[in-house]
Amino acid sequence: MMLSLKHVTKHRSRSFFSSILTISNNPSSSTSSSSSSSSYTCLSSPSPCTPLESFSVTRNDIADSFKTWFRTRNHTKDPLLDRIYEILASGDDFAAPLSRLSLPLSESFVLKVLRYGGDHNGDVLSRLKFFDWAGRQPGFHHTRGTFIVIFRILSRAKLMPLVLDFLHAFRKRGFGHRVRFNDTLVVGYAIAGKPEVALNLFGEMRFKGLDLDSYSYHILLNALVEEKCFDAFDAILKQIRLRGYENRFTYVIVVKCLCRRGRLKQAEAYLKGLLGGGKELNGSEVGFLVGALCQSNRFDRAVKLVVELGNSAFVPLENAYGVWIRSLVRRGMLDEALEFYRQKKDSEGYVPDLARYNILICRLLSENRLLQVYDLLVDMYETGIPPDMVTMNAVLCFFCKVGMMDVALELYNSRSQFGLSPDHMAYKYLILTLCWDGNVNEAYSVLRSSVDQGYFPDRLTFSTLASALCRECKIEEMKELLHLALGQNFMPNASTYDKFISALSRAGRVGDVYLFHGELNSVIARVSYVRMIKGFVKLNRGDIAARLLIEMQGKGHKLTRPLCKAVICCLLDMDNPRANVFNLLEVLTHREPHCKIYNCFIDAAVLANKADLAREVIELMQRKGIKPNEDSKILMLKSCLKSGRISDALNLFNNLQCQALVSRKLYNTLIVGLCKANMADIAHEFLFKMIKAGSTPSIECYEELVQQLCSSKRYHEAINIVNVHERMGRRVTSFLGNVLLFHSLVSPKVYDTCVRFIGVKEGTFSGISMLSLIIGVFSGRLRVNYSIEDLEELIGKCFSLDIYTYNLLLRKVSKSDMDQACELFDRMCKRGYEPNWWTYDIMVHGFSKQGRKDEAKRWVKEMCRKGLYPAESD
Repeated sequence: MMLSLKHVTKHRSRSFFSSILTISNNPSSSTSSSSSSSSYTCLSSPSPCTPLESFSVTRNDIADSFKTWFRTRNHTKDPLLDRIYEILASGDDFAAPLSRLSLPLSESFVLKVLRYGGDHNGDVLSRLKFFDWAGRQPGFHHTRGTFIVIFRILSRAKLMPLVLDFLHAFRKRGFGHRVRFNDTLVVGYAIAGKPEVALNLFGEMRFKGLDLDSYSYHILLNALVEEKCFDAFDAILKQIRLRGYENRFTYVIVVKCLCRRGRLKQAEAYLKGLLGGGKELNGSEVGFLVGALCQSNRFDRAVKLVVELGNSAFVPLENAYGVWIRSLVRRGMLDEALEFYRQKKDSEGYVPDLARYNILICRLLSENRLLQVYDLLVDMYETGIPPDMVTMNAVLCFFCKVGMMDVALELYNSRSQFGLSPDHMAYKYLILTLCWDGNVNEAYSVLRSSVDQGYFPDRLTFSTLASALCRECKIEEMKELLHLALGQNFMPNASTYDKFISALSRAGRVGDVYLFHGELNSVIARVSYVRMIKGFVKLNRGDIAARLLIEMQGKGHKLTRPLCKAVICCLLDMDNPRANVFNLLEVLTHREPHCKIYNCFIDAAVLANKADLAREVIELMQRKGIKPNEDSKILMLKSCLKSGRISDALNLFNNLQCQALVSRKLYNTLIVGLCKANMADIAHEFLFKMIKAGSTPSIECYEELVQQLCSSKRYHEAINIVNVHERMGRRVTSFLGNVLLFHSLVSPKVYDTCVRFIGVKEGTFSGISMLSLIIGVFSGRLRVNYSIEDLEELIGKCFSLDIYTYNLLLRKVSKSDMDQACELFDRMCKRGYEPNWWTYDIMVHGFSKQGRKDEAKRWVKEMCRKGLYPAESD
């Protein structure tokens, strides 16, 4: 038997909500909407004092309970009126089917149809169709009442121009019959927010001896307040009082006017005067004043006013309570609003109206206070308040948030039964939760439905759905989604294109990427071009990447050197590289004949070790009359050095030197290049030439030269270079220190050289002399009572330790004490250094050499687990 929501509330809403969380967190009940709907959980009574009672609740029961509640909003359904709106919504050919219904057209019936549409269909066009059709039927003529209702419908839909068109046509046709023509015009313009026109028409009426009735006077008076026409307000109010039309609606409008004018004390005095005169109020007056006090941050005065007036039997305070709750929520005082609601509910039986319930529920939802959301929903049900569209959408969001996606889907799929039309937020949570649950097809279906209803997702929702579709290689759906986005002038972010390219390539549809791009190229932004180019480079499709690069330049987007280099290097790995590269160079330089473009090609050729190609680009550049900049010269020098054409490099450098065009960067490039070409002697010579010329070599120059000299066992010159480096006011770098320590492990001559060159005196270490001590300890020449930790600290004073330094320390200590090596390994890891292949290799060899084979195997396993594999000889 179906468990009703009311049955559930016997066990209190919190107990039931706890069960919802139990169901949603139950692994067996969260697989899919079809399977989870049959899963069960038991609800026990919430209090140990209550006799133990349990019953089973399925997710279908929960969905059915809420569907039953949702249907209560349609308890006044009228089959005839439903049929009318069904015909009106079917298309333009509605006149004949409506005529066949033989409708009993009268003022009351037309008003009933128009108001029914407002409550149930919300379709302004359908109501306009019916209004127009009814006015054309023989024997029926629109009345002032029907005109006013259609004006209000249009104004609520913010279709003021349409109201004005209606009024213009109305004035031209000069309706007679039962319509109070002038009254209707005045009321119509007042509703349309044109009180000045309404006042002019009212003046014409008075000139002709005509007058408004009480109803029209009050509509005009309210419009004057809304448009802040306060002088005219005072005049019309005086007319109302002279004619004896003053009533409780007048009181409301007067209080509203005083509040809008900021005369809050006067409004309060006016209210108390009404009460003192025994006037019966409807509560709206107090609500306006309470709202105005809250807007001016006078919350304390608002509370006192409610308390003072609460003792009067002539003032219903439900409206004021609702305004107070709304004001607290808007101010962010949600807990205070809930406390006020509970207090008034318990002490006075206060029941908020639907709008106040919705305000509380929506704010609680936004703060994920789901337990209290469910409490309020149950309160609404128990007090017999039918939900509206806002409530139902909040319920959808609620079930998404608590993880009961199957219940949310059941309500969504049954929406036609109770006229539910999901709003933007409900669609958002449905799509997001379905994506997170892995139900991508259903999420995409909901997205399509939302677009049909005029809602397009926000960026987060769109990106989440796009990522899910790409992850599951839903290519056609993804293409359609991108087309939908462009139709909405919505530009997907760059990562979406990245993921789509990746999905297409995984699906073996690489060609489709460029075809699809061709459809979008008019709207693609620079960042999207960059992402696509990088994507095709990764796929080794340099031809497409080159086309995109050309297109990108044609759109006026800036080309960067890294992007151009990536494309050129990709072309160099393809068939016929020379032709591809020069074709691209010709197109790019035709648009922008600048040396920056040529530099990109030279740089890429040097990087790819294509010296001949680099030389051809340089020669082409010179033939085109493009003056090389400093980058061009550096790249030419690098090309010569990397290709082994040392004499050409030296000639180029000397020519530039003769022209006084040699910069610090050129010197650095030459010295580093000579070192990498194993020309340490020439590099050494140029280093000192550079210093003599008053220029400071880069740290890389010293590091490369010291490494080459040490590799050639020219330790005296290497130590001298380090000494020069220190005399320049620079601290020994990690690289320099590590090179010397490494070679000190290989040869004790490093320490001997240090002693001969600078000497070493224990206890007075600084700079290079401190490094000499460390080298002596490493080489074994110095026997000092230093632990490994002491040595770490000493090295840290000389230069910054890195993983290479720790590997050298491990290598030293592993020769004698593997337990100490393990301690050093642990200490290194705790300090944030990530062990690499060499680290593990040192540990494995250390244990093996000491005969601890089992431990060596354990380290090999750990090494493999990290994805680092020992050499075959191991």
